[in-house]
Amino acid sequence: MAEAVKILSGGLSTELENAGFLLQGDPLWSARLLQTNPQAIKNVHTSFLKSGAEVLSTATYQASVKGFQEHLGLSIDEAEELFHVGVRLAKEAAAEVKENRNILIAGSIGPYGAFLSDGSEYSGHYLGNMSVEELKDWHRLQMQCLASAGIELFALETIPGQKEAEALLELLREFPNTKAWLSYSCRDMSSTSYGDTFEKAVGIAHRSKQLIAVGVNCCSPTYVSSLLTSANKNRGLEIGWIAYPNNGKKWDKLGWQSCSTEKTVSEYALEWVNLGAKWIGGCCTTSPSDIATLLQTLRPHSAHLH
Repeated sequence: MAEAVKILSGGLSTELENAGFLLQGDPLWSARLLQTNPQAIKNVHTSFLKSGAEVLSTATYQASVKGFQEHLGLSIDEAEELFHVGVRLAKEAAAEVKENRNILIAGSIGPYGAFLSDGSEYSGHYLGNMSVEELKDWHRLQMQCLASAGIELFALETIPGQKEAEALLELLREFPNTKAWLSYSCRDMSSTSYGDTFEKAVGIAHRSKQLIAVGVNCCSPTYVSSLLTSANKNRGLEIGWIAYPNNGKKWDKLGWQSCSTEKTVSEYALEWVNLGAKWIGGCCTTSPSDIATLLQTLRPHSAHLH
């Protein structure tokens, strides 16, 4: 079963910070580099591909047309072009990797909380004040920009609550030629970051025929097995789990704090495969070496890619 699992990349922004870029506190986070240093983004994509990643997510998690207008002074057309740059960088990196592999490019769509740049993708505090229609209106522009750049797979990721997930799945119907995965941020072993029961939140996956996976990202890997187990009957066998946690650290206004796990993503991976995971990788604070170890865990007989 592990042979069929798609291996995702890891923490793009973490690697950019390791390369010397100061991203913490920037309202655009790594998306600023789409304008100021696109080559740095491409370099990180390439690093993850060489470590075994088969799915790259664009550097657009914290990108938005409004954010580019406010923080870079761009027009709507110029903002759209930066989304196109994000897609192009991932595609170029994939094309330049020599191995004969089928690399997927996922257009990253973060939650509204990412635009707020206050860590609220880990609380969802804004969800009580926004309607499904308001959330749809917010996300539509970003999805249009990625679709116009040729994206055929959306990564609807780090979504803190079911209401925003419902909005995204309704909006997805406006892009009938595009598939997506949906992954929640979770605060413990049974709940999304906003406090919805994960088991119930996952159940909305049945509302979309465009979803290829549903699951969890950017939480502690210690939560994942319990989350998947609690909701396995609600997932639907035709939809695989996706799991790409961080390495156990928690985010606050000072950044990523203390590691709370003794085991790495790769040490949990086979457990998640047995629970139905078909997409596994890492999120913030995970590195290309973590992805290389994950590859060796899932495909011990494969040739190393370095």
